[in-house]
Amino acid sequence: MKKLTIVGLFALLSTGAMSQGNTGTITGNYESIFQYLNEDSVISANQPPEKGLLNSYINVFYTNGNFKAGMRLESYLPRIQGYPNRFSGTGIGMRYVGYENDFVDITLGSFYEQFGSGLIFRAFEDRNLGYDTFLDGARVILRPRPGVKFKGVYGLMRFSFQEGRIVHAPAVVRGFDGEVNLNQAIPSLKDKKFKVTIGGSFVSKFQEDDRQDLILPENVGSYSGRAKFRYKGFTLDGEYAIKEQDPSVDNGFNYNYGHAALFNAGYSKKGLGISLAAKSVDNMSFRSDRNAVLQDALINFLPPMNKIHTYNLVASLYPYATQPVGEMAFQGEIVYTIPRGSKLGGKYGTTIIANYSTAYGPNRNAVDSTLIEDNRVFYQTGLFDMDDSLYWQDINVQIERKFNKKLKMKFSYFNIMLNNDVAKVAENAKGVLTTSIGVIEAQYKISRKHSLRGELQALFINDTKDGEINDQGNWVTALIEYNVSPHWFFSVMDQYNYGNPIESRQVHYIYASAGYIMGPTRVTAGYGRQRAGLFCVGGVCRFVPASNGLTLSITHSF
Repeated sequence: MKKLTIVGLFALLSTGAMSQGNTGTITGNYESIFQYLNEDSVISANQPPEKGLLNSYINVFYTNGNFKAGMRLESYLPRIQGYPNRFSGTGIGMRYVGYENDFVDITLGSFYEQFGSGLIFRAFEDRNLGYDTFLDGARVILRPRPGVKFKGVYGLMRFSFQEGRIVHAPAVVRGFDGEVNLNQAIPSLKDKKFKVTIGGSFVSKFQEDDRQDLILPENVGSYSGRAKFRYKGFTLDGEYAIKEQDPSVDNGFNYNYGHAALFNAGYSKKGLGISLAAKSVDNMSFRSDRNAVLQDALINFLPPMNKIHTYNLVASLYPYATQPVGEMAFQGEIVYTIPRGSKLGGKYGTTIIANYSTAYGPNRNAVDSTLIEDNRVFYQTGLFDMDDSLYWQDINVQIERKFNKKLKMKFSYFNIMLNNDVAKVAENAKGVLTTSIGVIEAQYKISRKHSLRGELQALFINDTKDGEINDQGNWVTALIEYNVSPHWFFSVMDQYNYGNPIESRQVHYIYASAGYIMGPTRVTAGYGRQRAGLFCVGGVCRFVPASNGLTLSITHSF
């Protein structure tokens, strides 16, 4: 009935618009990914019973004056490997209608939204991760005057997509956000160089008490305040959030309050950029289902306090995800370009990027046993109150230089320490893992349309205290890409786990791909081995099993 209703609504709107001589505008995009997988006992890759796997999506957006509507059809027949097992079937995965003018923006149905930096609310989609947390309900945005914006949201969060239907998480989510840009709202401040924006949010959830042994709060609120300042090349912003008592699987059903604080400072001018950031988090797992785990049903988002890496060995072997139950994290980065024409800068200049990030566990002070027994308050902690338990440390340096009109190179070094007892990314390791990774990347322009790009990566991991090889040992990766602009591209990558302590697992993961681009259409084919590991985007990760086989994909925008 829901499918017929939304399709019928689109048909009715289009018919009505054409009868008035105005057909409106239809835009959208399509994506389809097909996999045919083989059995490969060497890398523990299994062939699914169906052999062929398929994910498909099509978004259609319609606008006509102030009116807007949209929908997404999804199909998992069955889902590709690595996607959550609750994705199945074909049906409408998102749909909305709305109206917008300069004063009001109304949406009924599915919508994505974020308050501030997301510390207490962020509904978003990342298709690569199989992550989609839109709210189904109503959203109203008001803009009463320039620089002033109010938002209100109310709905159920999407949890999964089963047998072609949206399945919601059990909690109802309600929220309000207000933001004022003082320079836009107050005419006398419009031309001032000192820029100020302030804002605040409140979000609550309702979930019925489902425990007989505990009295669980059914309504849980969270609130935050934020401010952003800018003066010439200087920026400073911060946000602080508090979450009320929210017993859950994540925190062992304790009744502690949660907090999160995020601060960013920066300075930039021609040739130089400096950024500093700090984050304090404790007990801030805020979900629309208190029994959910991992990345499921999260209402909020805790921005990662470490650099987002793109090189294969750096990004996927030992990644670090934000710990919502608690962490104190810091990051600093300097970007400096040695002027062109100087002895060190060369003809085109040389850019140096140095980055440091680290995270520690919170210092949780024990409380009187009567508090635990009577109130289930397990500990006490404060803002940026951390202990000496290292969770993560990343020191990296990158040098980028253009030698001539045809050749450009990057040289990178990464030293990463990860506490596997906390992050748990390596199956056969305990304690802190230390890795050193070197990367050389070169881009060479053969002619106006032809170019080559190559990468050579090497990862070295520390041995255990008793001399044994840690986890999977050392790796090396080689990549070569050939591009024929504007249509063709080809690549071959080989990851070799030559240092694996199990000799039979010292194998090559060779993967070749090719693609063709014609306007808004992109077709890609790839074949080979892909190792098991974590795939992370912006501090959010999902596990992808090992595979060996063919992957075809097509994307198109209209």
